[in-house]
Amino acid sequence: MTRLSVPDMSCGHCKASVEAVLKPIASSVEVDLTAREVRVEGVAAEAAVAALDGLS
Repeated sequence: MTRLSVPDMSCGHCKASVEAVLKPIASSVEVDLTAREVRVEGVAAEAAVAALDGLS
């Protein structure tokens, strides 16, 4: 499982946007809005998340 810190995630819209990007490439996505953390699991997830790293 890959854990990502998303410090600027602060609302339900942010949560939905993160889920929309990650769900097609991961077998599991858990967004904790309070902790501002995303947990991603899946074979494609690690490579895809690494590719997204420079997009913020």
